Amino acid sequence: MPAQLRLAYVHPVQPPAAGAADNPRMADHPVLAAFHPAVAGWFARRFPAPTPAQQRAWPAIRSGGDVLVAAPTGAGKTLTGFLAALDALVREGLAHGLPDATCVLYVSPLKALSNDIHLNLEAPLAGIAEELARLGLPELAIRTAVRTGDTPAGARAALRRQPPHVLVTTPESLYILLNSASGRAMLGGVRTVIVDEIHALVQSKRGSHLALSLARLDALCGRRPQRIGLSATQKPVEAVARFLAGAAPLPTVIDIGHDRPRDLALELPPTPLEPVMSHPQWAQVYARIAELAAAHATTLVFVNTRRMAERTARQLAELLGEPQVAAHHGSLSRELRLDAEQRLKRGELKVLVATASLELGIDIGDVELVCQIGSPRSIAAFLQRVGRSGHHVGGVPKGRLFPTSRDELLECAALLDAVRRGELDALRMPLAPLDVLAQQIVAEVAARDWDEDALYACLCSAYPYAGLPRERFDAVVRMLDEGFASRFGTRARYLHRDAVQRVLRARKGARLVATQSGGTIPDLGDYSVVLEPQAITIGSVTEDFAIESIGGDVFQLGNASYRVLRVEAGVLRVEDAQGQPPSIPFWVGEAPGRTDELSIALSRLRAGVQAQLEQGGAMQAAAWLRDGLQLPAEAAQQIADYAAAQWT
Repeated sequence: MPAQLRLAYVHPVQPPAAGAADNPRMADHPVLAAFHPAVAGWFARRFPAPTPAQQRAWPAIRSGGDVLVAAPTGAGKTLTGFLAALDALVREGLAHGLPDATCVLYVSPLKALSNDIHLNLEAPLAGIAEELARLGLPELAIRTAVRTGDTPAGARAALRRQPPHVLVTTPESLYILLNSASGRAMLGGVRTVIVDEIHALVQSKRGSHLALSLARLDALCGRRPQRIGLSATQKPVEAVARFLAGAAPLPTVIDIGHDRPRDLALELPPTPLEPVMSHPQWAQVYARIAELAAAHATTLVFVNTRRMAERTARQLAELLGEPQVAAHHGSLSRELRLDAEQRLKRGELKVLVATASLELGIDIGDVELVCQIGSPRSIAAFLQRVGRSGHHVGGVPKGRLFPTSRDELLECAALLDAVRRGELDALRMPLAPLDVLAQQIVAEVAARDWDEDALYACLCSAYPYAGLPRERFDAVVRMLDEGFASRFGTRARYLHRDAVQRVLRARKGARLVATQSGGTIPDLGDYSVVLEPQAITIGSVTEDFAIESIGGDVFQLGNASYRVLRVEAGVLRVEDAQGQPPSIPFWVGEAPGRTDELSIALSRLRAGVQAQLEQGGAMQAAAWLRDGLQLPAEAAQQIADYAAAQWT
């Protein structure tokens, strides 16, 4: 199965000039000289030069130790992690053939991102094959595959028959593979593990879950595979490094920094903001976004909730034309999200309205402008979202902030000030969550019998569990052995604990429970929306919205309107409403909270404004905001007047 690498994240690809591969300056670059000539030749034909991240990371990766690459979007991190692994496969294949086993494991936090990585592996593999032929060397068949929850059963069976050399997966699918005999056989020869967007995992239980899966992978392989982490710049980066390494020595950290030129600005409606934005002001905001979108080839509009994404997409579609606008959020089906991504990539869309579903590095082509409606409530989220524009080496991200109230205006001004100062949100990692530990203990013991002391040492090699007291581990094991009493008898006895031999064995059904209950992403109980008569799932809505719907209701999903036919258990059946005016569905509990670092920046801004008010009134405060924080005159005046009204 062909594969390719996400080139849009590295350089804007231009047709190579004649004789580019023979350019002695490029061919003799020190970091490329260490690669096989076919790999170095492909790179020289495609790109003008290695990025700073690549120049520093590739020697460290070839040394065999763990490496963490922390750099802003567009720094070539993906190719940094992949190319050294592909080079090793090329050298081994030419020397004595490739093994019939998985050698490189690529873990991505999103299923869509995993598919994107796999689809974009084709270019370097095809290019390297051309270079091998040009050099008169034999052809190599480097197999790649993706394994996620969306992978069809036939493709999964093909993986069991013939393991890929490079496997792209998610943390949850890695856990599933570690639970099955065929998956363990496939992963037993892994030499390199690449964890993409590692910063998106560290701060949640998904990260703890992945850390334990990597510890189990180490035990399965018999020797620890090399780990390569790819991360946006974080604070403190040492915490991400410790997470990546676990009990091993700290990795080599390639920190390029996050300070780069950015084109950022506030956008205000012509009329002053109020505590709540009025309908005429919303119309002004949508008109301004449409004006900006018309002046740019592609525009990405970020909002904080799925309901807002649907509403904004509808309003912009009325201004720009329905074929020019699409919505993208987690309650749309995979097929609809992928269609929107590909349409934007092909230039068929002017505007894509998205939630956090597009924050990470999915390849959606060149984006010229990012608009953020409302405060993103996080410094890191704002930088990640704006970084989706100018997403290539040398590109300048361009972002526009649209506050929706006077309080949001202050928060957005504080956000821009924090970015200007180079501040970041601090990482907060959950330490030793016991529910995740119990899950992984059952899964690992279901795969094979374990000595208690050896299992404790294995799982404590994961950084979140490095300080786990032995008595807490024993308490979890005892719970899994004894279960709990209910009116129907003892339940949840998944393990058998041999107190004499100190050996743990799985009870009947343990493997099934571990597989069906794995992961930390909660099951929300949403209703699937099924389009009739095609019987196609187009997305999902919250249970409350579904049970309150009645036949004949028209609502919008994915910037298209649908009429409710009937509500069944877990399913909302609909038909095409042929463009009739819809209502907008609602979802519960999805708006983000403000981070501590942004709250500190907002408090600093308020204190500074108050000090200026005390010294010289609203006029001096507005001048301070204009000159000190480089805010537009209108924004500075509105903040000063609002603060003065509160102060008096």
